[in-house]
Amino acid sequence: MTNESRVAVLVDCDNTNPAAVEYALLMVAKFGRVVVKRGYGNHATLANKWRETLVSMAFTPCLQYQYAAGKNTADMALALDALEILFDRRADCFFVVTSDSDFVYLCRKLHERGATVYIVGEAKTPSALRNASDQFFEWIPAPVSPIVPKTVARENPAPQRAETSRPPAEKSRPQFVVDAVALLTSDTPEEKVSLGTLGLYLRRTDPGFSPNNFGYTGLLDMLKTYELLTLKKEEGGHYTVRLASEPNPKDQAVKQGSPVVAV
Repeated sequence: MTNESRVAVLVDCDNTNPAAVEYALLMVAKFGRVVVKRGYGNHATLANKWRETLVSMAFTPCLQYQYAAGKNTADMALALDALEILFDRRADCFFVVTSDSDFVYLCRKLHERGATVYIVGEAKTPSALRNASDQFFEWIPAPVSPIVPKTVARENPAPQRAETSRPPAEKSRPQFVVDAVALLTSDTPEEKVSLGTLGLYLRRTDPGFSPNNFGYTGLLDMLKTYELLTLKKEEGGHYTVRLASEPNPKDQAVKQGSPVVAV
């Protein structure tokens, strides 16, 4: 048994961009283990732009038909399911992905029952919904490098015979590891994260993550090759990692061949 939070991720598909979900899951991984993932919307929404996102990210689609014009039954279904999940004690932390202020009262009711509530929304999210949450994460629709590691494609021009042993992977240093350290240390006073916490986060964002896939025997062995990261062995024998400090301007001048005046 662990004391980590159990997280429910509930997405208002009628009021959210599908691209915001990947960002939301990266934030979720900082707070606990996801036990519920559901996307709510009408037939037009779930059958078109949301279908690929919900399938690829293993969300349960919750289809709600509109029984009358102008009535949004998906919002009511999300709110009722959130309370049911809380009362059943399946989750104690909720990530609601929406920019709709209709969920302000839901946030209040979840808070009254002791739950933690986070909102992931766009810049248009009203201040009332932002303030009703424990923390608001603003998703900005801009092209960014994904933190979640993708499957590395390798060319295989000709079929090869089956081998008894798999050749070791070529060593590489994926950028998403640095991005993960930056994210995890951004809101900590000491600006460092334990090796165990980092490894847990990387596996949460990608269950298939393994240092072996990048040519290393373990995460510690992998992190030692990063110039942008600094490792430290703390008292007790455990390791912590942080972003490397900015290089000294004088050292930069020497590397670039610029003259340095001796004082």
